Amino acid sequence: ASNQGNNPLPLSAEQYLTFLTAGEEYAIAIGKVSEIVEYETVTFVPSAPAWIRGVMNLRGKVVPVVDLAVKFGLPASRISKFSCNIITEVMFHGENLTMGVLADSVSQVIDLAADEIEPTPPFGTRVKTEYLLGMGALGKKFCLILDIDKVLSADELLAVSESSLEKASVEQTPIKSGGKAHFEAGA
Repeated sequence: ASNQGNNPLPLSAEQYLTFLTAGEEYAIAIGKVSEIVEYETVTFVPSAPAWIRGVMNLRGKVVPVVDLAVKFGLPASRISKFSCNIITEVMFHGENLTMGVLADSVSQVIDLAADEIEPTPPFGTRVKTEYLLGMGALGKKFCLILDIDKVLSADELLAVSESSLEKASVEQTPIKSGGKAHFEAGA
């Protein structure tokens, strides 16, 4: 069969979803994205880290929503008519965990071959370099290609769940008085 003018993707090319957060263009491997949903009501969760915006109801399933801007040390994202949640799957204790990533807007799907991904410089980005797989060219600009499993790492998620458990146990510390135990908030 002849190519007939079609440009096939190089064998090592991968697709990435690009999106804007805090004025920067980021990309996530399309294989990590399960869907993109309109930003709707997010329920605040007390004691969650600041970068957890809250949880959303995705067809009856509780999904944590991460504000990458806050995670990267920037002011919280402002919600607009273009805001959306990129639903991703990350590994947590050997199981897939569904997480939402708040984006100011979704841009496009791009194809990048391995040789088109530039290494990340050790300076000049707002993002920890361990969160990045590299940089992909978008015309005259670059997008930062995120390693979403590291950005939404199990260690940080575990720290979130442990801090919630610690707070719960501190709030219900047994106090013994006169041979009887009772629980007192904040003890």
